[in-house]
Amino acid sequence: MSKLIIRNGRVMDPASRLDAVCDVAIEDGRIAGIGPNIDVAGSIELDASGLMVAPGFIDMHVHLREPGFEHAETIESGSRAAAAGGFTSICCMPNTSPVNDNATVTSYIIERAQRHAVVNVFPIGAITKGSAGEQLAAIGLMKDAGIVAISDDGRPVMNARVMRRAMETARSFGLPVIDHCEDLHLSSGGDMNEGVQSVRLGLRGIPAASEDVMVARDILLAELTGAHFHVAHISSRHSVEMLAFAKARGLAVTSEATPHHFALSDSEMPDYDSNYKMKPPLRSTCDVAAITAGIVSGAIDAIATDHAPHAGSEKMQEFEQCPFGILGLETAIGITLERLVHPGKISLLRMVELFTTGPDRVLNLNRGRLAVGAPADVTLFDTERSWTYDVNRSASKSRNSPFDGHTFRGGPVATLVSGKVVWAADHVGLGIPAASQ
Repeated sequence: MSKLIIRNGRVMDPASRLDAVCDVAIEDGRIAGIGPNIDVAGSIELDASGLMVAPGFIDMHVHLREPGFEHAETIESGSRAAAAGGFTSICCMPNTSPVNDNATVTSYIIERAQRHAVVNVFPIGAITKGSAGEQLAAIGLMKDAGIVAISDDGRPVMNARVMRRAMETARSFGLPVIDHCEDLHLSSGGDMNEGVQSVRLGLRGIPAASEDVMVARDILLAELTGAHFHVAHISSRHSVEMLAFAKARGLAVTSEATPHHFALSDSEMPDYDSNYKMKPPLRSTCDVAAITAGIVSGAIDAIATDHAPHAGSEKMQEFEQCPFGILGLETAIGITLERLVHPGKISLLRMVELFTTGPDRVLNLNRGRLAVGAPADVTLFDTERSWTYDVNRSASKSRNSPFDGHTFRGGPVATLVSGKVVWAADHVGLGIPAASQ
């Protein structure tokens, strides 16, 4: 039987409101005990003095590109990037080739993950066949095969009647509906946020209203159907206001924000740098402030990366020609500490909640907490360690990040999945046996 004790770390579990220096005992892949001075004969000891010990972080929005686009990312490489970012569970979007719109593709992803992933992988199924927005996908069969939500992600359902039927169906199966809220008619041809900066650069703009009108529509449909509606990568101040209003009315609505949307504005984008092209685009400073305020107030439920790898041959083109999307897994903790925790905007416990119980409440993964008998998925991070992100050393197969060369104060130190150390930072003395690293 494998036994491990994580000693002397500051253990934080938002689910139980635990925040104390103590030990965590792990046996056979599950939490065996939490408390001071735990002594279990035959245990390997990991010294976490000065570190934060949290439930395994969950990223509820990633793109693993497999099947179909393995040149940009695979389930294996994406999972290793997740582990290097401190994530123990990730949820992959269905925009693969073929689209994950049936149980066969769902089962393929799960089987590949069981063989090759170093973290837990939960598939999200498509809302419509081929994500074409016309006919509902085989939602019930995909649920049986293992999906945890439905979404057409970057190809949002424009037909309100189809979305209504999707919400009604999802409710019957107990699944949340995740929508990339974008009116494709309003945003058509756009490359960055519509505003002063887009005019200055001569680039076509994507108005914030393209997000707002779809958030409003889906809130109304959620009220009509009683479905759980989740806003992916919220980026607009008006969307945050509408979401807070819907929550106050008791509707089953939730949302996630990405680190780049609360860390960067369009005014900080280097001219024509394709590593800053994503969708939703970087918004105005007012929108960035609103996203931060939504996180502080609780209007926003989770932080997710929208990790979107692209091969260099695709991403390193003219700004108007390159695809949308950036890497996000390995920098998420560092950005959140830098922009939210160190300035005193949120507490460490709130940060952990946004990466654990927050996404778990949305998706019902039965993860994201430290409790006796629970899976021993654990994230260790340091709030002070200085480190510089080098995208060329990324575990991802792609290199499209605007944070290359950025020096962070604090970040992930080790990632444990089912009690096994699947990643540990270089030059950090934890007492981990070499074979475990």
